[in-house]
Amino acid sequence: MAILEYPQIFLLPLFSFLFLCLWRRSHIRPQRTSLIPINWPLIGMLPRVLREANRIHEFATEVLRESGGTFIIKGPWFSNVEMVVTGDPANVHHILSKNFSNYPKGPEFNKIFDILGDGIFNADKVLWETQRRTTMSLVNHSKFQKFSERTSWNKVKRGLIPILQHATEKGLEVDLQGLFERLTYDSVCILVLGHDPASLSIDLPHIPSEKAFGEAEEAVLYRHVLPESIWKLQKWLDIGKEKKLTKAWKAFDHFLAHCIAMKREELIKRKAQSAQNDHQEEEDLEDADLLTPFLEAYKGMSGESGNCDKFLRDALLSLVFAGRDTTSAALTWFFWLLSTNPLLETKIRKEIKANMTINPDNDKYWRLFDIDVLNKLVYLHGALCESLRLFPPVPLQHKAPLEPDILPSGHRISKNMKTVISFYSMGRMESIWGKDCLEFKPERWISDQGGIKHVPSYKFVAFNAGPRSCLGKDMSFTQMKIVAAAIVHHYHVEVVQGHPISLSNSVVLHMKHGLKVRVTKT
Repeated sequence: MAILEYPQIFLLPLFSFLFLCLWRRSHIRPQRTSLIPINWPLIGMLPRVLREANRIHEFATEVLRESGGTFIIKGPWFSNVEMVVTGDPANVHHILSKNFSNYPKGPEFNKIFDILGDGIFNADKVLWETQRRTTMSLVNHSKFQKFSERTSWNKVKRGLIPILQHATEKGLEVDLQGLFERLTYDSVCILVLGHDPASLSIDLPHIPSEKAFGEAEEAVLYRHVLPESIWKLQKWLDIGKEKKLTKAWKAFDHFLAHCIAMKREELIKRKAQSAQNDHQEEEDLEDADLLTPFLEAYKGMSGESGNCDKFLRDALLSLVFAGRDTTSAALTWFFWLLSTNPLLETKIRKEIKANMTINPDNDKYWRLFDIDVLNKLVYLHGALCESLRLFPPVPLQHKAPLEPDILPSGHRISKNMKTVISFYSMGRMESIWGKDCLEFKPERWISDQGGIKHVPSYKFVAFNAGPRSCLGKDMSFTQMKIVAAAIVHHYHVEVVQGHPISLSNSVVLHMKHGLKVRVTKT
């Protein structure tokens, strides 16, 4: 009688037993020729997804190749989870451009990326349009562009080069990825917040807000894979990846609140001063950070964020996130690819030398490259594009339709169905890039006339596509060229023998173990 009255008591053990049996079977059965996961009764494709969780980007690529570019992942029956994963350029063009209004970030995206609040990455409609319009007007301003170029040069000259020179003289190994992360973090904090954390120095100081990015990004990726109920339980219990995410959240909030408070005090003092600075042009460049105009633009604003301080926190964190990790990841993979292709490194070095101008104030370690010279480095630009194709800093994009839709591939998508675009997989599809898609070929990007070929954004998706395409694309290329030209001209980078190279489990495509290298003078 008790069994009939409380059957649910026995359901969980029954399903657990069935899950373990199927899990064991999936491990001991003979190797299948198909890479597409089995859709098991009750538990769906969860066993295979969990088994591949530590190589999720490679797994998605294998499945998309076999399935023709689009695949539907089915979760356990009790989770009611279905996810569309695609790498088909026609689908990408449809989702990100043609039917853009039907694919906002949506509530599911906001749950997964809740740490970014109402910033430009999460925002939709009026809030997104306001932030994008404001940011675009600031980023495209000539004063800000000059400020950005000068900031990058100064960080390379005063921060990166001394560290590399020290490593060269002492014969030390350095983690190039770590140095790039510090360089881009310092740079973007100066540009966005008007504050230099000074993390890029020989003693490599521990900066909690700088280190928090990696932990936050790893936790966010796992939220894409795990059912919402599981990661929410981890968050409630304050364990696992969610515990690290909470710690990172606190570090971001503390740092941003400090920067905003300092900027407010600075503006108050400035208004109290009546005398003009003799070096007004220099001061203008130093005041070209984005926090100052954001403070003015959103003073007293009470939108979806509820108050101005929270809005500023969310908007600024999104911009710091965009500028710190994407560029550092791109540079890391670029130098790894270059280390495996020494002939291409030589070709880039010759191009730099042929177009180089000498700065009359140069010292024995430094020669400044003019921005016009950087624009002439076509082969370097092509090599950076090729690196971004193979290792896009943001390897996936998450969408959810407002209304049911049919993709160009013929796949039906229901309302609010999680839709993931695998940018990483797209760079490895023969159907998009040809049989040599896995080769590192800068020539792929150079036209017969010697310029850079135009490739549609829905095919080359490193900077997203459609209305949400990256606002800082040109600025990112300039910074990458500045760093790459300085290092390649002065040093030869060699990866430490035996150092493991693998993808990190993160929403930003870092190297899991960093990039340990030795540098020698050229």
